[in-house]
Amino acid sequence: MCPRTKEQNELIRIQRREQILICAARAYFRTGGSFDIRDVAREAELGYGTVYHYYPNRHLLIEDVLGSGFERCEQVLAEWANISRGTPDNRQLLTYCKVLLRLWQSDARAYLVYKMAAEHYAGLPEKDRSPVKRRFMERLYVPLQSIAQREDDSVDYMLAVLVGCCGQHYYASTSELDVDRIAQLAMQAITKES
Repeated sequence: MCPRTKEQNELIRIQRREQILICAARAYFRTGGSFDIRDVAREAELGYGTVYHYYPNRHLLIEDVLGSGFERCEQVLAEWANISRGTPDNRQLLTYCKVLLRLWQSDARAYLVYKMAAEHYAGLPEKDRSPVKRRFMERLYVPLQSIAQREDDSVDYMLAVLVGCCGQHYYASTSELDVDRIAQLAMQAITKES
């Protein structure tokens, strides 16, 4: 048997880190946010020492979970902004709601960014809240508000519907989201239709 190359070891390290981040986000929902490194190791089916090697404490792990979640959400928003070309109509905003829901359904880290934002990142240590809130506002909320051309609270209502409905997927362990129905509800919130 040949020893692994440096490139193979790096690929394994990247894959293991990704596995840990995904499982940490799942553990967050399974434990109500009070998970520890052992919960993540159990969720990932890894040894405690392996997870601890990558993340010696829970706070560093949550920081990376949110960081990777932010990256995914920012990418989706940027792609949608390019498609909508500055003058989105309600159909395009509906499409964005669906894309966001599908992202959240497939990646708990991305959902956690918005869920924790709805709670003002109260689960984070006091010193970490401000920078994360600022990143959310500057990179996700304000651009969405601007692209959607809404300066009132309607974006808040839309996100509240999306976050609340998607929460059932994670907390009640429902298998699939009714993406079309939830997106329609979110649009009703933003256009104030009944």
